[in-house]
Amino acid sequence: MLEMDDHTFAGHFRIPRSRFEVLQRYLQEGGLQSDHHQGLPPMPIAKKVLMFLWYMANQNCFREIGDKFNVALSSAHRAILQALTVMSTLGQTFVSWPTGCEKRVSATSFQYKSGLEGVIGAIDGCHIRIQRPPVRGGDYMNRKSYYSVLLQGIVDAEGRFINVFTGMAGRVHDARMLRSSPFFQEWQEKMGEYHLLGDSAYISQHFPFIITPRRDNGALTDADLRRNADISRGRVIVEQAFGRMKCKWRRLRDLQNTCTVTVVKIILAACYLHNFAQGALIGCEEHSLGCPREEDENEQEVVF
Repeated sequence: MLEMDDHTFAGHFRIPRSRFEVLQRYLQEGGLQSDHHQGLPPMPIAKKVLMFLWYMANQNCFREIGDKFNVALSSAHRAILQALTVMSTLGQTFVSWPTGCEKRVSATSFQYKSGLEGVIGAIDGCHIRIQRPPVRGGDYMNRKSYYSVLLQGIVDAEGRFINVFTGMAGRVHDARMLRSSPFFQEWQEKMGEYHLLGDSAYISQHFPFIITPRRDNGALTDADLRRNADISRGRVIVEQAFGRMKCKWRRLRDLQNTCTVTVVKIILAACYLHNFAQGALIGCEEHSLGCPREEDENEQEVVF
């Protein structure tokens, strides 16, 4: 597989070969090793990373991946979980809050795209489909009538995640998830004089740092409608980011893992891979105009 031409390699593994070598180095420094098991020859680190990327980019089961990479089912499972565990611990390497200079650059970009000043990011929640967990499974049933885990993402003007939080059950509202996140405990220090863009789920006096649209009750002025349109133009960036991530790292489309700990690792790994591959500029062969986001919005009425 390492002998594929660059275009074919990027099509299969979602990142170019040059970025693969960088990712391999990150995982190796994070603790991924070429270990022995039951007297078998050691599996090379490169093979583990390839299997991990294939797992994240497709929905094949471990048996199918084992057949493709010529290893036993148990070896495929063990190698992928090792890489997944290491990847999920590298958050600070791939997702970081912007510095003062980066905030100014992002604010300028958001102002160009939406006409709104002082905005450095957009926030939203996203449902990740899972099987019903064996413990308190009913809590994971969302309003779309399927089981899910929530992902809260904040992206910059380029669609890169600058903060992620996941693991809460699908029935939880976006606003409640935000209040439960570590980011909310530090928002004053992180935001300063800047703001985020959010949808109507974040309309609350608890979130003064989020610019939200006015509810359309039929009495909005032209100025209100223009402002709502400006907010929508800026906020669409986070929806597009979720769409690209789910399209490129297709494991997120339907997680068959019932272990919520593993589910969280997969979601975090996908967010980190999204940022890692963001600069590769590999277009989606299925959606030349941009990857659509599935209808998974959690727009319930806000109750405090």
